[in-house]
Amino acid sequence: MRYLNKLPGFIKTPAGLEWVLFKKIPLIFAVGTAIPASYILAVYLRNSPLNALQQQTIYQCLGLLFTIWFFVGALAIGCVVVMIMKGPAYVADPYELPKENKKLEQHPEL
Repeated sequence: MRYLNKLPGFIKTPAGLEWVLFKKIPLIFAVGTAIPASYILAVYLRNSPLNALQQQTIYQCLGLLFTIWFFVGALAIGCVVVMIMKGPAYVADPYELPKENKKLEQHPEL
């Protein structure tokens, strides 16, 4: 028994937008991380006490940072799923059903 039997005659779908996006994910992740992180770092390195507005802005930047990370992760998962779906089709080994017993299908009369 061989595993992963390819379906004969299956035509592989050509790559599309998923590869373009998948190759840009590191750039999107780096730029999306650098922008909010640079502001947070600049505020902390000023050596002055933080006021309430600066703290609120830092928390908003952290929220934006985590949102970008989750978006990039979901984008990567979506691209991988599409790549797998566009791959070759596989067929499972046949499973022969047992012989049918017609007597079991008859309903008793009430």
